[in-house]
Amino acid sequence: MVLDLVVIGLCIAVFPLSLTAFVLVVSAPSGTWKGFAFIIAWLACFVAVLVAVLVATGGKPPAPKSPPSTASSAVKLAIGVGLLAYGSYRHRLRKRPGHVQKSSGGMTARLDRVSVWTAAGLAPLLQPWGLVAAGAATVVGADLSHTSAYVALVAYCVLATSTLLAMQLYMTFAPDSARVRLGNLRTWLETHQEQALVAVALVAGLFLVGRSAYQLAS
Repeated sequence: MVLDLVVIGLCIAVFPLSLTAFVLVVSAPSGTWKGFAFIIAWLACFVAVLVAVLVATGGKPPAPKSPPSTASSAVKLAIGVGLLAYGSYRHRLRKRPGHVQKSSGGMTARLDRVSVWTAAGLAPLLQPWGLVAAGAATVVGADLSHTSAYVALVAYCVLATSTLLAMQLYMTFAPDSARVRLGNLRTWLETHQEQALVAVALVAGLFLVGRSAYQLAS
């Protein structure tokens, strides 16, 4: 379970669409408060999903080869296949003659005007829900009778939010430097977002397909 949560958490942390949106939010006027609201809502939604899964399982992992265990692996396999299909589609689309990557200029203008409450509302919408669902399916195997399970779950939440937290802390304690660095990051994301999205989707998809296929076969 730990390896799965580490890989899924890393993929969520570097998911380019949510990163781009957060950079725009935290760089906007009063961005520090908007960033805090975004992160609080992001974590609240994240924790709510995990709590719902743990309540459903009672904090006890299902027995190997039992229907819940098989269903968990099957869900991760389906998500992995979906991510591979999505990544392949975006890669083929990017290679088509005349394809132009969409500019985030309109998004920038809209996010510059959002309120703190709107920033909070955006967080759940911008989470990579396929990866969040894969994490939830993995948490089905958590055994809350061991302290290590709590540590793993907390570490997973922190890891998945780590890039947002890093940018938020940077903007809070070194705003002038952060605006320059985040501006450079935004420029990079605008020009490489498609490549990054394809890479994350394919890496996560390959991992989930491999792990879940092994679990189903063993």
